[in-house]
Amino acid sequence: MKKLVIGIILLLLLTACSNDEAVNAEFQNEGRKVVKLAHNMSEDHSIHQALTTFADEIEERTNGSVTFEIYPNGILGNETEILEQIQNGTVHMTKVSAGALESFSKEFSIFSLPYIFTSNEHYRKVMESDIAEEIYQSTSDIGFVGLSYFDSGARSFYTTNKPIHTPEDLKGLKIRVMNSNTAINMVKLLGGTATPLSYSEIYTALQQGVIDGAESNPTALTTGQHGEVAKYFSYSEHTNIPDIVVVSDDMWNSLTNEEKAIFKEAAKETREKHTELWNQAIEEAVKKAKEMGVTFNEVDKEPFIEKVQPLHEEFKEDDYLEKLIDRINELDQ
Repeated sequence: MKKLVIGIILLLLLTACSNDEAVNAEFQNEGRKVVKLAHNMSEDHSIHQALTTFADEIEERTNGSVTFEIYPNGILGNETEILEQIQNGTVHMTKVSAGALESFSKEFSIFSLPYIFTSNEHYRKVMESDIAEEIYQSTSDIGFVGLSYFDSGARSFYTTNKPIHTPEDLKGLKIRVMNSNTAINMVKLLGGTATPLSYSEIYTALQQGVIDGAESNPTALTTGQHGEVAKYFSYSEHTNIPDIVVVSDDMWNSLTNEEKAIFKEAAKETREKHTELWNQAIEEAVKKAKEMGVTFNEVDKEPFIEKVQPLHEEFKEDDYLEKLIDRINELDQ
């Protein structure tokens, strides 16, 4: 029996080693490090353009010792599926919404808390502080960490049959949300019915009446063509959820210190460049959406803020999240 147990242990160790070697061999290819980067945005989206620039900069600065294979359009799966592939080593990098990360780490849920940021300036202060860096590292024990962020804009409601002026207007409406408990609870508190769907399903769901609306930034109306079906966009601006650039621990640890520095610098420069692209994209999206027949309306945010306060109180029941909220509020002074 003792020999059998030892044999099983050795077999498991050999299997684990061979799996690690297979993953490493896939990454280390003929003297080059080949980074598989997957995301779910279209090739005309500013995120894809930014990630392409990021990859080109790294390839140039490393003289080709690090190269990239980019898989856009969700061809390797949705955000959660790609994160799972990062954990098993078949993908090395991705861009995902912080909302998708909250099921992996409670710390990331703070970014989805409605009206946690009081202004765009406050948002950027937090995202470029040690608070964000601390949250990035919260998944280090499960196979990946955050490297940087991209602006994903303020999220608002857009609907098919009527505009949203007050929370009462959401009553009885089925609203698509990301697969995020925070987003689900937010819509519930505001009076709507939250319907989690992948981004690729939104257009058809709107068209077929499976949902009455969704919540995102204005680019969804154009790059996702949602403005063909949803004709009302209401500036509730309830959340400002960043997109997070995620890297696998195994890949990151295989880089030299010089390569890591190049990644960090390229990420910072790309983020700044993306902000310019993003502002242009929002402006162009609003203009194009209006041409598609979409009506934009402002809302009084105070009733929305009041309705979601129970969610803030729920977060504060967790000591660590309460401290995070306090630290975020301090940056608004």
